[in-house]
Amino acid sequence: MKQLRRNLTPGRTITLGFLALILLGAFLLSLPAARTASMTASPLDSLFTATSAACVTGLVVTETGGSWTVFGKTVILLLIQIGGLGVAAIGVSVTLLAGGDMRLRDRQMLKESWNLTSYGDVSGLLGRVLLITLIFETAGALLIWPVFAREFGVGAGLGMAVFHAVSAFNNAGFDILGGLDSLTRYGDQLWMNLITALLIIGGGLGYLVILELCRFRKRRRLSLQSKVVLVMTGLLILVGMLLLRLTQPISWMGAFFQSVSARTAGFATWDLGAFRPAALSVMCLLMFIGASPGSTGGGIKTTTVFALFLSVRSTATGKPAQAFRRRIPEETISKAFTVCFIGAAFLALCTFLLCLCEPGREFMTLLFETVSACCTVGLSIIPTPELGIGARLVLIVCMFVGRLGPLTIATLWRYSAQSEWAYSQEGFTIG
Repeated sequence: MKQLRRNLTPGRTITLGFLALILLGAFLLSLPAARTASMTASPLDSLFTATSAACVTGLVVTETGGSWTVFGKTVILLLIQIGGLGVAAIGVSVTLLAGGDMRLRDRQMLKESWNLTSYGDVSGLLGRVLLITLIFETAGALLIWPVFAREFGVGAGLGMAVFHAVSAFNNAGFDILGGLDSLTRYGDQLWMNLITALLIIGGGLGYLVILELCRFRKRRRLSLQSKVVLVMTGLLILVGMLLLRLTQPISWMGAFFQSVSARTAGFATWDLGAFRPAALSVMCLLMFIGASPGSTGGGIKTTTVFALFLSVRSTATGKPAQAFRRRIPEETISKAFTVCFIGAAFLALCTFLLCLCEPGREFMTLLFETVSACCTVGLSIIPTPELGIGARLVLIVCMFVGRLGPLTIATLWRYSAQSEWAYSQEGFTIG
């Protein structure tokens, strides 16, 4: 048992935690109480839905609004909430509520889960993270409630508003409106688009950045990470909006919303099946970049792309990699290249496997579907229920690995003591 406990690194514990959450969710969704009388879903459909919810992706093989009962929708909602916060945060919270103490292993898991650089006040951070989540989701639900109340009634509208707010803040992309059209019926409603976009952006910034913004009036300064996240988020939304407006005849509001949603949220206010290849390429790039570290979103993260840009500029100009009057450590640059390489390699492998499983479909269609799953986005240009069993299994693996992140996957087998000796150094030609 001691050897087993020693081998359970934080990364492995988080991985097993997500796996257990998915299997539990799949079991609950397989129960008759979770399904409506007209639904005939297989165990694979339950597993796919549970994986998509726990990994906050949003891909579905059965229509969420009419296929699941109130119990089933509640299970999906809880999977989204736990998956967004992280199994480590929920597990430690339950331990503290039960009167237990936060151990060193708990701190290590939270540090790994939120990509923290140091332990700091982890217990205090956990409480603030839960409070931020509650504030955002409550405010979002109350602001969207009138929209749903006008269409579905006060009581049903409140339930739909809560589900939508949780799904949007956790960048999950699930909706219970009925059908597989996402938010296309609200494509011209400014209020719905704006509140949903703000929830998505808030969830994608990362908890540490939100906390720094809350304390900005007192401290009058932001960390380098917060500056990078805010600059990259604004830049990606603006550039994505302009490119989508340029490559696809949609409204400015539609271009803005899809630029925000493509970076891991998964809601759609336009029919993506009608998008041109150039517009789909823009969305693939936005999906691959994704949200920011310590957030509810996926992708290789905004800070990774920023570090890669600094490295390329440094190589081209011969100057050190620096930004905002700070020099970037080589370890950060190396980690960024590692994340990008693993993410791209895994994406290429999954696209190849999906092409083998669905030989009759266009490559761009399958690439879009794979990027959406690997980066936990949930956008789709083909009805996912039309995919075969092999393709669905590939997407399940994509969503699971995408939620854990490249670095967590890369360190699953690394826990041996560091050697005190090393080989002599010798370089070779690059480029």
